[in-house]
Amino acid sequence: MTKKYFGTDGIRGTANRWPITPEVAMKVAMSVGIAFRRGGHRHRVVIGKDTRLSGYMIETAMVAGFTAVGVDVFMTGPIPTPAVAMLTRSLRCDFGVMISASHNPFADNGIKLFGPDGYKLSDEIEAEIERMIDVDLSDRLAGSFDLGRAKRIDGVADRYIEFAKRTLPRNMSLDGLRVVIDCGNGAAYKVAPEALWELGADVVRLGVEPDGLNINRDCGSTAPDLCARKVHETRADIGICLDGDADRVIVIDEKGRVVDGDQLMAVVAGSFHDDGRLSQPGIVATVMSNLGLERHLAGLGLMLERTKVGDRYVVECMRERGYNVGGEQSGHIVLSDYTTTGDGLVAALQVMAVVKRLGKPVSEVCHRFDPVPQFLKNIRIRGGRPLEDDRVKATIADALKRLGNQGRLVIRPSGTEPLIRVMGEGDDEVLVRGIVDDLVDVIGRAAA
Repeated sequence: MTKKYFGTDGIRGTANRWPITPEVAMKVAMSVGIAFRRGGHRHRVVIGKDTRLSGYMIETAMVAGFTAVGVDVFMTGPIPTPAVAMLTRSLRCDFGVMISASHNPFADNGIKLFGPDGYKLSDEIEAEIERMIDVDLSDRLAGSFDLGRAKRIDGVADRYIEFAKRTLPRNMSLDGLRVVIDCGNGAAYKVAPEALWELGADVVRLGVEPDGLNINRDCGSTAPDLCARKVHETRADIGICLDGDADRVIVIDEKGRVVDGDQLMAVVAGSFHDDGRLSQPGIVATVMSNLGLERHLAGLGLMLERTKVGDRYVVECMRERGYNVGGEQSGHIVLSDYTTTGDGLVAALQVMAVVKRLGKPVSEVCHRFDPVPQFLKNIRIRGGRPLEDDRVKATIADALKRLGNQGRLVIRPSGTEPLIRVMGEGDDEVLVRGIVDDLVDVIGRAAA
């Protein structure tokens, strides 16, 4: 089903341009407030955001929409996406909202929605909300005495910090670890360094001076070089890179090398397996995760179940089939024993717990397998449907034939940007690179 507003992770786009306009934000809030009515109690919503300048505009518009349909609003200010999911449940809210475009540049923004259970909404509920956005809701507005109230709430950062700390094994501390934490000038700029310090780590802080414009700019999980340099400079044991809303994490080892989400999932899965904590004999990841991870897990007698791209699809599969570990190569790590969505800080704490328990350097703990050569390229499109072009179809068919059983090919439109992503992997690096380059060339001409 093609959606007009929602992508793989909520609604996202350039701020103050359709669909991220105050008008759409207000209509989304009204539609959500009406769609989630259940009983005659006072309904309420918690709204968090990252540090983008446009967050004020969208937050204000959504408060207007929610209160107009009789929903009470709790505003938290900048706070990580997983904190919003946690607070939605702990505050007994009917729904939660995170205003963020995650790892995108500051000019973008987005709206992520959570149900009362703290999970992201299903495709079916998103479709229902989409239908309501485009209709006149004036006859569904609250009466003068039933308007919602809005207030900013204090103490939410402390609640999230305590929640994150409790995910570590009892009596474990981070004493003796020097940790570089890069918050990407985003939503975790206060809570992540404070949590690490309270756990005993020697904390070196990066990306903790947001100005509304510098979120994800040359820092955070999409630009880990800054953290890598600081790890080397300070002789740190580990670097932690979060994205703008802190639902994903990339780790830097003590040698300054990047550790992606696939390796982190391997670390956590191995630890949970050894402790008998895996609820199923395997984990869930997307089609983008490296074949090396799949082979590594198979060597442990574990299975890798794949979904389409998007952490909410990973979570849906985990819930349906009983897995408690899942994630994405990009660093979304979902540990359902603790959280209902990706949580960069909680995932990093689990990795550091393994480092402390084993007493080995991060470079040893976090290198669980040699990745199969993998190449990912993006093609920017202006419109049209280049993947339906006959020449593109023929080239893809030929590429699959050339790869045979020695690799994988994933070609998909991005759900968050106007891009087509081409990923190929296989044991023959030269062959895979050539296939990806050929596909990029043909799709690029069809998309021009």
